[in-house]
Amino acid sequence: MTDSGQPPVRVAITGMGLVTPVGTGIDEVWRNLCAGRPGIGPITQFDASSYPTRIAAEVADFDPELYMERKTARHVARYCRLGLAAARMALEDSGLRPEAMEEDAVGVVVSSGAGGMEEIERAHQLLMERGINRISPFMVPMMITDIAAGLIAIELHCGGPNYAVVSACASGGHALGDAAEVIRRGDAVAMLAGGAESAITPLLMGAFCQLGAMSRRNDDPGASSRPFDQGRDGFVMGEGAVIMVLEEMEHARARGARVWAELLSCGSTSDMYHFTAPDPAGRGAARAMRAALRKAGLEPADVDYVNAHGTSTQLGDVAETLAIKEALGERAREIPVSSTKSMTGHLLGAAGALEAAACVLAIAEGTVPPTVNLDSPDPRCDLDYVPNRARPARVDVALSNSFGFGGHNACLALGRAA
Repeated sequence: MTDSGQPPVRVAITGMGLVTPVGTGIDEVWRNLCAGRPGIGPITQFDASSYPTRIAAEVADFDPELYMERKTARHVARYCRLGLAAARMALEDSGLRPEAMEEDAVGVVVSSGAGGMEEIERAHQLLMERGINRISPFMVPMMITDIAAGLIAIELHCGGPNYAVVSACASGGHALGDAAEVIRRGDAVAMLAGGAESAITPLLMGAFCQLGAMSRRNDDPGASSRPFDQGRDGFVMGEGAVIMVLEEMEHARARGARVWAELLSCGSTSDMYHFTAPDPAGRGAARAMRAALRKAGLEPADVDYVNAHGTSTQLGDVAETLAIKEALGERAREIPVSSTKSMTGHLLGAAGALEAAACVLAIAEGTVPPTVNLDSPDPRCDLDYVPNRARPARVDVALSNSFGFGGHNACLALGRAA
């Protein structure tokens, strides 16, 4: 019961839309994740021949005009196009019709880590080469990070709370957690929430190369993302969008909606440690996991699966292993933990939403997706990481970890809807 004596508002997940490097749509994405098929290959979006990293996880064969008018597609950044496509899919999956509801009944929280970075790079080049008059009047809305949320609201008639959360690689998790709280406090009946990212650009790829954060396994792209493996040498940049329809549970039940799962809680903390490196002991991440459990009224014994942040970096994978052990105690060694980034690459601000969707599907389908390329486990990463093959398992409660530069931590608790 809440302080008011009323039962807590429950938040259902009634729709999902996925545009990812391992496919588009729920069925294709889940089939490829469970089959262990990486969506990583040579970069095609620009000439990366001089870069130490020349691979990424791109969205292939994406036609924005299947989801929006050509004029709209021309005037928004790629991350917005991906986000709107995923949002349309999510609404279709849910059967929710915002245009038939009160104007402020449905809101949007869709986040991104980099926003329209490719538009910034393109405009700057035009400025330097041809002067200010060549900058597009659409430049500002193309580049800013909140416009995916704004575009979705405009196109899909969502007049409720509308904004973006920016917390680097934790953004997608925070977007879902914030959207659930909007529903719980009664400011909307339903929310479109998740993340959209398209950061495979010359400047960003170059910056991450200089940071020494990305894999350089260019000769074998499918094996380049290898979380928790001794041979890991960095993350793989990915792109895509995942949007969920979150809905007040009673509203969803009343309209006969299928409920994929329940979003139980979000734990959010800060490492207070470093701009880019995680706390080596994983203390901030562990506190986020414990907060998610506490807010959901759960114990470690209730957890059946953890989708790890698992980026394939030397420091991050060890820190997360320690965090899981600290948060879950002995239970940590008994449950499957996997990193789907081994197949999708790292979608930055959309990663948390994609990995939450993997948790939802693990609950719904009774299968835990694998961590591929885990051939020689790092002795410091000694949990059950579901190496290389999916595993049948009943999952009633799953945790989805998302950790970002700046020490931002988000952990979502998702459960089977009773």
